[in-house]
Amino acid sequence: MGDYHFVYKDVEGASTQWDDIQRKLGNLPPKAPVFKPDPFTPGEDESSKSKDKDWIDEKTQEELDDLEDDPDLNDDRFLQEYRKKRMAEMREVAKIVRFGSVIPISGSDFVREVSQAPEDIWVVVLLYKDGYSGCQILLQCLDELATKYPVTKFVKIISTDCIPNYPDCNLPTVLVYHNGALKSNYVGLHSFGRRCTPEGVALTLCQSDPVLNDGRSKQEQSREAVLDGVRKRFLEKVVAQHEEDDGSSSD
Repeated sequence: MGDYHFVYKDVEGASTQWDDIQRKLGNLPPKAPVFKPDPFTPGEDESSKSKDKDWIDEKTQEELDDLEDDPDLNDDRFLQEYRKKRMAEMREVAKIVRFGSVIPISGSDFVREVSQAPEDIWVVVLLYKDGYSGCQILLQCLDELATKYPVTKFVKIISTDCIPNYPDCNLPTVLVYHNGALKSNYVGLHSFGRRCTPEGVALTLCQSDPVLNDGRSKQEQSREAVLDGVRKRFLEKVVAQHEEDDGSSSD
């Protein structure tokens, strides 16, 4: 014979009036809550994100450069925002006066190039003469510093063109100007230590003022910050030299 015993199940969460009464009387356990799955939230698609200023700021420089060349995005508003941002950055960079080398000047140029230099620009002046080894050594150091600190202005002038009858025994001499005023002077190669190196010259120039500026900071750097940067570059140079020496010795 067939099995005629059927088990009927109500819809999940359904209850009879009788069961409700029994639960109120405490004769039945509380009804189990109906299972409800968490509401479905689709994952955020990169292409669905709002391409606004915040979206731009999250991108790296390489990603932005790639997006700028993407033909499918040429008409999006975010590119306009990106271009505005790049133009603003370029204008800020253009405002910074940059030099990057030791500029030769004559006596007639001194007032314009040094005393009347742009506001807040530090000017390092080398008084020299050809044929003096000390002048050549110091000039090589200043050449390197001028490259590393392009916002600081470095100039060189023949000593007697700057100061008539200036004694050759005082060469080389370095004068440091700021806002048209002489801030410090260093007479003779010995002023920069027993061994005249770019790092030693940098530390000497920054003894009392933040003379050197690499242009990376929007605000004028403090003397301590400049000195920390000089020391860091010095250590990096020493480590690189040791690694190079170790590599050549192993060969």
